[in-house]
Amino acid sequence: MCGIWALFGSDDCLSVQCLSAMKIAHRGPDAFRFENVNGYTNCCFGFHRLAVVDQLFGMQPIRVKKYPYLWLCYNGEIYNHKKMQHHFEFEYQTKVDGEIILHLYDKGGIEQTVCMLDGVFAFILLDTANKKVFLGRDTYGVRPLFKAMTEDGFLAVCSEAKGLVNLKHSTTPFLKVEPFLPGHYEVLDLKPNGKVASVEMVKYHHCRDEPLHALYDNVEKLFPGFEIETVKNNLRILFDNAIKKRLMTDRRIGCLLSGGLDSSLVAATLLKQLKEAHVQYPLQTFAIGMEDSTDLLAARKVANHIGSEHHEVLFNSEEGIQVLDEVIFSLETYDITTVRASVGMYLVSKYIRKNTDSVVIFSGEGSDELTQGYIYFHKAPSPEKAEEESERLLKELYLFDVLRADRTTAAHGLELRVPFLDHRFSSYYLSLPPDMRIPKNGIEKHLLRETFEDSNLIPKDILWRPKEAFSDGITSVKNSWFRILQEYIEHQVDDAMMAAAAQKFPFNTPKTKEGYYYRQIFERHYPGRADWLTHYWMPRWINATDPSARTLAHYKAAAKA
Repeated sequence: MCGIWALFGSDDCLSVQCLSAMKIAHRGPDAFRFENVNGYTNCCFGFHRLAVVDQLFGMQPIRVKKYPYLWLCYNGEIYNHKKMQHHFEFEYQTKVDGEIILHLYDKGGIEQTVCMLDGVFAFILLDTANKKVFLGRDTYGVRPLFKAMTEDGFLAVCSEAKGLVNLKHSTTPFLKVEPFLPGHYEVLDLKPNGKVASVEMVKYHHCRDEPLHALYDNVEKLFPGFEIETVKNNLRILFDNAIKKRLMTDRRIGCLLSGGLDSSLVAATLLKQLKEAHVQYPLQTFAIGMEDSTDLLAARKVANHIGSEHHEVLFNSEEGIQVLDEVIFSLETYDITTVRASVGMYLVSKYIRKNTDSVVIFSGEGSDELTQGYIYFHKAPSPEKAEEESERLLKELYLFDVLRADRTTAAHGLELRVPFLDHRFSSYYLSLPPDMRIPKNGIEKHLLRETFEDSNLIPKDILWRPKEAFSDGITSVKNSWFRILQEYIEHQVDDAMMAAAAQKFPFNTPKTKEGYYYRQIFERHYPGRADWLTHYWMPRWINATDPSARTLAHYKAAAKA
């Protein structure tokens, strides 16, 4: 986890512009570098480093003697960099995983490079010999990337939008900033005056397709066919492998543990892998909640079962409400369910940073989208429609759950790792017949639960625990977090404000006082940037007026049972 920032063709003084790069200093608390590009006085890179791999030579932009014309700034982890290095017999100058990008690019060009990267990444690659600039982002957008580009060819790129919104440019009073799409790379021509022109934007990978780097993966042989035992065996192999490859770090590993199925499977498998790798420290697991929280009780049970060094972080409604402003500033969104769920994650990340030496944090993000874990999947009209919805959710992860997970941890200088979004694991899961993946017997994620039924990884009642949204599980069933928020906001937003909401916010007009309140905070920090969020996250196939699972009939029926 780092912060990357770059400008090409700036008309303004770079030393003034580079102040914007300091807006993302939280992403890299270990070191900072600002570097001009030789021969291009109006082009530069800024980099904030969290030293996770290669403490000595990990600063960026990465330059190596063999390719003096290449400059690379990237944020991410390339888990197969050693396999690629050995396979192609590349000579490395550093131990940095990102160095592989330079060698692959020199060998086969940009398309082959991005398709060969097994990991999460956002990068800016400058080739001064061929006068090209390349931008790229991983399949699910686990690592963030924003860009701003003007008609006259000024380009600004940053890990977070906050590093771009205050930039000045002579041709426009308001610089349009937008997220760079996941699973894409862009090719731009670099002109002699440092400006750029976009040549093409290419979608290089679809989540359903097995990635090209799978050809070079030495994962245990998978068995063909869709017999249930074969599928379960393959899923266990791939999940194990997804976690094993993510142990790549020189810093201490920890794990978020809500006591739900996904984080519990990650924590249990992670602890098993750390033992096998003879890691000397105990695994720290972290749960957050208010008193009487269902998540705290479940997480405690899992931690006792697996034997982790467990930390419980308690917070009250006042503390949660107090951090809303900084949470929305960190998130760069006003989506209702994202804001609700981010408060707990923000506070637990703050605790981890302040009280422990865990820096690389595993979590269960992405599973609900991949394995059809949301309760509304029970209402899917058909397995095929459920499959479509699952892929839509995965495509939009960068706007919602992945955005939340990255920003809340990055705000406190932590690096997040999400094994459920591993390329091999997710593409295999999506290749399974649609009717195999739908909820069964009234239980969502049935296939995933069944896969680990006999493993004794986690307690049986946790394995079959019904879905509980993170923003709901941190409070008791008697008083949900979303109700606490709504009761507070009721006194902050009056009916007259709501009546004028469409005039004040014509785009994505908030329909509730809670939505209005979050939007107000967002507009204060990022005026005129509402289009970063294309739409609010809401359940499908039901007449939901609120994104919380606790408002759904299925949840109420399960609670009574």
